[in-house]
Amino acid sequence: MPVVIYDPVYEKHVRAERERLFPNPRDEVWDGVLVMAPLANNEHQLLVMRFTLAFSHAVDFDAGDVVLPGCNVSDRDAGWTDNYREPDAAVYLASNSAKNSDTHWVGGPDLAVEVASPGENPRLKLDFYAQINTRELLIVERDPWAVERYQLQGGKLALVETADAANGIVLTSSVLPLTFELRAGATRPVIRIAHIQTGQIWTA
Repeated sequence: MPVVIYDPVYEKHVRAERERLFPNPRDEVWDGVLVMAPLANNEHQLLVMRFTLAFSHAVDFDAGDVVLPGCNVSDRDAGWTDNYREPDAAVYLASNSAKNSDTHWVGGPDLAVEVASPGENPRLKLDFYAQINTRELLIVERDPWAVERYQLQGGKLALVETADAANGIVLTSSVLPLTFELRAGATRPVIRIAHIQTGQIWTA
């Protein structure tokens, strides 16, 4: 259950206790409001690792492309800690005009991934990601399993297609030469990532 704290004294106490007992690098600030994300479990972190591994084989690091397993993304340079999000994975191509400010990026990635945890709704970030010109966003749902692909269209991130274990839809990235589909697995659906040009396959 979400909790809103208006008492500034108690708010400082809660933040301090949060940092002491449950430090979480995935916390975000949305227009001055601290949003405490659930801690990522092992499955979540393995998904992020597999996505970033596939992305790393689809970019040109020598040309200046960047692949990150999480980063701070803001709409401003000074005072960025008042408004930032942290996608689970991000790709910044060399052609992207976003600024690398060391602590954070000012401007959206070419491709971002959000892996949903219990109680989270990554779609609440769509307007922010669109505002900072994120070209493409993948949202991975795990209850039930699905992968949604959003694309920047007319200043909005629009849902283009959704893949689940039953429909057999193959998502094709507009940013990287990769496809994504959900297939049945032994204990849960698996995400099959394929490189269009080389045929290399990764499963997440």
